[in-house]
Amino acid sequence: MSRTDARPLTLRDVSEASGVSEMTVSRVLRNRGDVSATTREKVLKAAKELGYVPNKIAGALASQRVNLVAVIIPSLSNMVFPEVMTGISQILEDTELQPVVGVTDYQPEKEERVLFEMLSWRPSGVIIAGLEHSDASRAILKASGIPVVEIMDVDGTPIDTCVGISHRRAGHEMAQAIIKGRYERIGFMGTKMPLDHRARKRFEGFTEALGKAGIEISEREFYSGGSALAKGREMTEAMLQRDPELDFLYYSNDMIGAGGLLYLMENGFSIPEQIGLAGFNGVELLQGLPRQLATMDSCRQEIGRKAAEIIAQRVETPDIMLDKRVELMPKISFGDTLKRR
Repeated sequence: MSRTDARPLTLRDVSEASGVSEMTVSRVLRNRGDVSATTREKVLKAAKELGYVPNKIAGALASQRVNLVAVIIPSLSNMVFPEVMTGISQILEDTELQPVVGVTDYQPEKEERVLFEMLSWRPSGVIIAGLEHSDASRAILKASGIPVVEIMDVDGTPIDTCVGISHRRAGHEMAQAIIKGRYERIGFMGTKMPLDHRARKRFEGFTEALGKAGIEISEREFYSGGSALAKGREMTEAMLQRDPELDFLYYSNDMIGAGGLLYLMENGFSIPEQIGLAGFNGVELLQGLPRQLATMDSCRQEIGRKAAEIIAQRVETPDIMLDKRVELMPKISFGDTLKRR
């Protein structure tokens, strides 16, 4: 079955190699029709040995759709989104659908370009991070005529369907835990939030809950760029130099929170009695730290799985009635850095 020419393989090549008709080969490779197990095995074996991959363009022209799901996320370097992708892949691997990824770097203009290019291939569905998009992106998604699932957030109105957590609720619940711990002088560190809408919403929920208890944030610092241990150490040191009386530090994500924790431990702070701290996301990688950072799980894999389930169900049964808003409920992990009361 060896080939030395560079021409594309065809159904005829598989037919000749397996000794069955091209129509039977087509049925086997499309998993359609009544074909015996022996014949199916013979065809699949021949296709595998030849390295044959079906050309789905013709089928796509007929159906106006390919078996791809466009997954559009802001970052691959942020540890959150690979876990979302894991959840999506876990569900889609049992279907004919395949995820393809586009990255926007939190830039609305880049999101527009990625959407335009990916939807030009006529995928079967779209999974896209966030509820905030430019007018052009919203128009593209609304006009796509395919299932659209916005993920990670439910604080807003979805174009079609959304799956995620309420970030305002998450910020609110963390503030309540801090208040119950009787912390009063609080510093906040996080990303610059005009484009990180989910961090902004957590901050809004956080400050609102503190305000109702008569507490204002004493110090705050924002940064741009990727989340990193070094950035957390740097900001924590600078903030405590400005206000040594701070008794709690809330970080917008676990990575900078872990950097802050390492700084505090190295400098002899009593945690959580003298000073408490918490992050957000529940990153498993940080479970190896000497002390467990208080955090809140953002339900990443579950969000990915649920979004993929919705796409798969809608592709299989276009008229199926599903919830437009699926809210998951994260829980606080107190770890070793937040007092329980």
